[in-house]
Amino acid sequence: MDDLPHDAAARRPRSRHIYLLPNLLTTANMFAGFYAILAAANGRFEAACIAVLVAGLFDGVDGRVARMTGTTSEFGVQYDSLSDLISFGMAPALVMFHWALVQFTLDGGTLAKVGWAAAFLYVACAALRLARFNVSAGSADKRWFIGLASPASAGAMISVVWCLTSLGYTGDEMRWVALAVTVACALLMVSRIRFFSFKAWPGDRVPFWFMLLVVAVLVALLIDAAKVVFVVAMAYVLSGPALWLWQRRRPAMPPGAGAP
Repeated sequence: MDDLPHDAAARRPRSRHIYLLPNLLTTANMFAGFYAILAAANGRFEAACIAVLVAGLFDGVDGRVARMTGTTSEFGVQYDSLSDLISFGMAPALVMFHWALVQFTLDGGTLAKVGWAAAFLYVACAALRLARFNVSAGSADKRWFIGLASPASAGAMISVVWCLTSLGYTGDEMRWVALAVTVACALLMVSRIRFFSFKAWPGDRVPFWFMLLVVAVLVALLIDAAKVVFVVAMAYVLSGPALWLWQRRRPAMPPGAGAP
């Protein structure tokens, strides 16, 4: 997600230099998020959703480029987090707000404040999630994210807007759905629920079935991108709570049961 190095690199101090290539990619991430905000404000919701996805692509590349070229830096880490707050905090919140949450003003009274309050809750939780990630990254198990990662949360938010818009629904009709999705994504980001990070396969090798799955998703994207993004995003978001429920329902092993 960001310029944070792997375990081997974490044992030595990061450079305080400013490197061009990874920070250009981070800037592209931030620009895509900024463009999404402008597009949503002008009612171009499909373009806004695609811009957030593009921001996610740049976010996935900048840290890897920095590690591959040996140009990780403390500046890059902080710059990446600030960019992520715009692209995966502000942008999805304002896309959802302009699409549906603003429609609560039509209900008058207290409900008129619900829309912007939910949007702000999302931004605040994204900021808290990024801050928690930065301070715990050195000691965290890289196989898991603790709480829903902000890019994945942003993907879930924009997938709802994009899919429902493509199906002909308006934000006015879906404002309660939008409210539920916004609050749920916000709370999942600051939760202690674990989500698979895809950063550490056993032996650091991607299994063959996963490559087949990626190819199938890419083909499906060419057919109907909005619905495929929605299905993939919702499957990932629900995987964390499903795993949490499964672990809680699994009977605890009695003391001494594992002893030979």
